[in-house]
Amino acid sequence: MKLFLDTANISEIKEVKDLGILDGVTTNPSLIAKEKRDFKKTVAEICEIVCGPVSAEVIALDWENMVKEGRELAEISEHIVVKVPFTKDGLKATSILAGEGIPVNVTLIFSANQALLACKAGAAYISPFAGRLDDIGHDGIDVVSQCQQLVETYGFETEVIAASIRSTAHMFQLQEVGVDIATIPYSVVTQMMKHPLTDIGIEKFLKDWESAVK
Repeated sequence: MKLFLDTANISEIKEVKDLGILDGVTTNPSLIAKEKRDFKKTVAEICEIVCGPVSAEVIALDWENMVKEGRELAEISEHIVVKVPFTKDGLKATSILAGEGIPVNVTLIFSANQALLACKAGAAYISPFAGRLDDIGHDGIDVVSQCQQLVETYGFETEVIAASIRSTAHMFQLQEVGVDIATIPYSVVTQMMKHPLTDIGIEKFLKDWESAVK
């Protein structure tokens, strides 16, 4: 499984990159607005740090301007993946951008049917949202699994990014599903590192060492 960080916070990205576990980054307008920084400059800096796929989302909702914004974003770095929402216009923009060799991440996917259409339009990545599905009483991880299965069944050259991941429990379930990629917030990364038995083990080792050297 590849691990992407879902953030626009430069310090978080640098920290996780230094751990040797970071494969890419996903951003959106809300995340970048939270940092109160220039959009394109922030995305460019992230690309320099990660040297891997960095999803940058368009603002437009009509296909003409999605394509225009997508082309402009692609000029920032070779690592840019243009992120578009799953809509009718989003599918058309995906088809055009993909036809020009620009990788596209189709986001806000909530069903395998939507995933199928995005794959056929040429999406390099599809992002089913697990947590938001859970919020309305659906099994979000099950939908992620359905998306992964359809990609493998039909041999699409598309990678599945499990998005809206909120817990270590989600991460364990995604490992069982065998999803291509999980994009997760910094808080989940730190939670994944923790286990009470690890802390207990370290404490015991230190006590044993102190006893041995006395």
